[in-house]
Amino acid sequence: MQRKGIANLPIHGGHPPRWLFKRMVKLSGAIVEVILEEYGVHEFLERISNPYWFQCFSCVIGFDWHSSGTTTTTCGALRASLNAQDHGIVVLGGKGANSRKTPSQIEKKGEFFNLEDKKIDELVRTSKLTAKIDNSCIQDYYTLYQHNFILTEKGDWAVIQQGMDTNTKYARRYHWMSDDLDSYLEDSHSAISCDIKRDSTLNMASKESKEAQKISVDLICDNPDHLKRYFKRRDPHQTLLSDFGAQPMFTMPAHHPVLDMDLSDREFQVLKNAWEIQPENYEELILLNGIGPKKIRALALISDLIFGEKASWEDPVKYSFAHGGKDGFPYPVDREVYDHSIETVKDALYKAKVDDKNKYDAIKRLNVYMNQ
Repeated sequence: MQRKGIANLPIHGGHPPRWLFKRMVKLSGAIVEVILEEYGVHEFLERISNPYWFQCFSCVIGFDWHSSGTTTTTCGALRASLNAQDHGIVVLGGKGANSRKTPSQIEKKGEFFNLEDKKIDELVRTSKLTAKIDNSCIQDYYTLYQHNFILTEKGDWAVIQQGMDTNTKYARRYHWMSDDLDSYLEDSHSAISCDIKRDSTLNMASKESKEAQKISVDLICDNPDHLKRYFKRRDPHQTLLSDFGAQPMFTMPAHHPVLDMDLSDREFQVLKNAWEIQPENYEELILLNGIGPKKIRALALISDLIFGEKASWEDPVKYSFAHGGKDGFPYPVDREVYDHSIETVKDALYKAKVDDKNKYDAIKRLNVYMNQ
């Protein structure tokens, strides 16, 4: 399984005009129909899970290059243009409250596609895991507010989701695909792209965090009551070592129960509830109700404090798109992959069953995109 990439986009308000969105639905559907016929469903999943291709596709059907609304509108257009009966592929979920309907939608469409119950349960779990990982395990300051689950009649899938940094008003988009699924929690992405790389980003989905994952489970299964002493200050005015400028992550002997964060009694009750369930592995742990970013971070800190097992604090992002940068950083553009991405859109566009004006306008937008 590969996470295909991440893109950073500024938050823009408003909605596309109705007349434009109708055209986007028609054009996106026509292009995808050609791709499905010429290249097959698997190729479409490969393309849509590539952030560069996704951006190209969005521009061709009529949306801005540099806007957070690209994700919302493009996925919305695909959701409206594709249907299970005619195409054998659907786009589920969406923005805000619609994203939380994804599990029930997967169950409904899975039954329509005649998938086995075990497979449907696996798909629901995948939807929840991909969202939990990008929202809670990778703490990059982006909070998810959109989750799109693309499902085929064979049970293959892709996930496109987006988070927002409320301070900078920028969005980050995450792409996943079902190919070669081995683990969700061991650097499962092949390329991640954005302009910003943050310091001290907790990444509990990294191979470097594997031991911290195991210890987090052990800490819960061994009754979390004993963890309270690592957080509570005896005096609310007590000074912590971190108050003197220590880094957020530091290793200390176990007889100094000091951490630069705290958990409330209610939050500890969540850990207690998890102990009663006795999760077998880290995936089971993070999927439990109430196990969010703060509890995941707390367990990671204790893993280092007590056992000296550090989690990864590297932002899992690179500086250029999956194709590389035109300046050769961090690696040269792969012309073959680059050209293939463009050609799949261009070829589908020429063959798409739309009127000449819409096709001409779309070709112009494609040329503008290629020259950026």
